[in-house]
Amino acid sequence: MRAGGGARPRHAPLSPTASATATLLVPASVAMPAPRLAHLRHLLLSQRSAPARSLAPNLGHPLPGPLHPSLLLARAMAGVAHAGLATGSTEYEEVLGCLSSLITQKVRADTGNRGNQWELMAKYVQILELEESIAQLKVVHVAGTKGKGSTCTFAESILRSCGFRTGLFTSPHLMDVRERFRLDGLDISEEKFIRYFWWCWNKLKDRIGDDVPMPAYFRFLALLAFKIFSDEQVDVAVLEVGLGGKYDATNVVRAPVVCGVSSLGYDHMEILGSTLGEIAGEKAGILKKGVSAYTVPQPEEAMSVLVQRASELGVSLQVVQPLDPQKLEDQPLGLHGEHQYMNAGLAVALANTWLEREGHLNRIHVKHSGTLPDQFIKGLSSACLQGRAQIVPDPQVNSENNKDRDSSLVFYLDGAHSPESMEMCARWFAHITNNDGTQTCSLEQPHTDRDSRKFLLFNCMTVRDPQRLLPHLLDTCAQNGLHFEQALFVPNQSQYNKLGSLASPPSEREQIDLSWQLSLQKVWENLPNGNKGLNDANSGRTSSVFESLPLAIKWLRETAQQNQSIRFQVLVAGSLHLVGDVIRLLKK
Repeated sequence: MRAGGGARPRHAPLSPTASATATLLVPASVAMPAPRLAHLRHLLLSQRSAPARSLAPNLGHPLPGPLHPSLLLARAMAGVAHAGLATGSTEYEEVLGCLSSLITQKVRADTGNRGNQWELMAKYVQILELEESIAQLKVVHVAGTKGKGSTCTFAESILRSCGFRTGLFTSPHLMDVRERFRLDGLDISEEKFIRYFWWCWNKLKDRIGDDVPMPAYFRFLALLAFKIFSDEQVDVAVLEVGLGGKYDATNVVRAPVVCGVSSLGYDHMEILGSTLGEIAGEKAGILKKGVSAYTVPQPEEAMSVLVQRASELGVSLQVVQPLDPQKLEDQPLGLHGEHQYMNAGLAVALANTWLEREGHLNRIHVKHSGTLPDQFIKGLSSACLQGRAQIVPDPQVNSENNKDRDSSLVFYLDGAHSPESMEMCARWFAHITNNDGTQTCSLEQPHTDRDSRKFLLFNCMTVRDPQRLLPHLLDTCAQNGLHFEQALFVPNQSQYNKLGSLASPPSEREQIDLSWQLSLQKVWENLPNGNKGLNDANSGRTSSVFESLPLAIKWLRETAQQNQSIRFQVLVAGSLHLVGDVIRLLKK
């Protein structure tokens, strides 16, 4: 344990009456030109007699034999998938291509997340020789439906402010896969990520076969996190469960220092179960005998399952209340929204228990019982997590307008994708826009007296039920006196760019199926509050479907530029992938 005292450093939208079978032209994601196919065949044939060589030059981690045909295919496809880049043009693009090849190996089989080949995780850990390394990690482990990422972010920030070297593993990423691996509060560098990736990839490739396939995408990333955190000698590793708990890849940790379960609700029901009790049972799978456990107030059906599981393990499950804002000495939380006080309260309990169990309570000083230690306040107020109640003024429109005026086009980003989180998202959006104040990780907006118009930019995964999502959002907004001018439904841009490459989508065009977006639009139009836009008297159109996200952003920008006396406030919700796509486009 290090004794250091600080962290180390056609552009029009479709008519709402469009047929559900309508299709529009968009970039192709899978079509491979004939020359590329011929080149791939040549590579595969020539490889049969080619000498062994390394995929990671100058890193000291050569492959044990010839390139695997599936890897050649992944590399070739990576070149196609990234806007015509030459195959293997950069090493990082090559890494992304390899990772993409794992996405097709679904853990979400027909049997659901019920331990599908779960025994392989122990085999992977053994192949990578990580048993002892994982056992020595000082882990904070957090599961839940809502708020687990925020809770982990708060806990990591608190412990980093206490002077510890921290590792944080979260999911999903918004723009770059390296966001999932934070060291001392920063995304892992590209250089380190490449080095650790090849170490794990090559070691696993050497041992794969019919009985031991390559791990699926998330399992590989979890294994990579364990390798990174152990080699980087972090003092504490904060791990967010990816899905469920019992069979999640992070649950190979047998003896965490402390466990937490954030708010539970209905999500991933096709995998975790159709009742809150079944879902809670999966989440409770991270609880361990002799390990302190905390949760927040839960629905009775979920709480009874958590309590029963804790009792079976002989663990005292403690229920944490939302953090009292007065304990922050007038400092705001770094993550915004009233619901974050619940996550902050859980994070405080987890961090405090970690410090106590590891014998480091002497590191903090409490001035008096009415406030938190200075390090806790600093950690909670400086925590930042993109895509959660984040406000981003559009840099293009606002730079072209009078700089003395406040922003005329502002995006309010929240990755809410469950019924409960939709409701919290709506309350936040209504509160922040009705008060005409904005809070972000890095940007403050001035007060405005301009007329404003609210828009919704929405998409969700097809496994989610829009009949459960959109009513919660719309009704909560209406209860707070907020109505949308229009709802815009778009496909995710990241379907072409799954791992956050900075390359653009491919240039080829093919027809895209917009039936899902048209279904979302139909749900919206049929809701009681769905036809109460502010322009009701002048227009019957309260929703539109766009063939792509860039076209929707282009339309919003043009509309804002043509109506500079109005402030356009756009809520982006339904999918963290959509939020990441919007951030990426705005940064361009």
